[in-house]
Amino acid sequence: MIYILAIFVPPLALLLNGQPFAAIFNLAMIVPCIILGFFFPLLWLVPSAHAVIAIYMRREDRRHREIVDAIEKHGPPPEWRR
Repeated sequence: MIYILAIFVPPLALLLNGQPFAAIFNLAMIVPCIILGFFFPLLWLVPSAHAVIAIYMRREDRRHREIVDAIEKHGPPPEWRR
């Protein structure tokens, strides 16, 4: 659901995902992309792409942190060898 919001309202999606600086950057990026988008229509997709990529990277960081915390708490899996 957050990805759909990131496509249509990128700064709000970034704020809801806990990324206020990325939301401010995205909001600042929207103005020139809209203006220049009349000459280069592909630029209208840049703020949405930025939001989707930022949200995906944040989720991957969270997932990685959960795995590292589990390994630190319980030790490596039995089949893992050095």
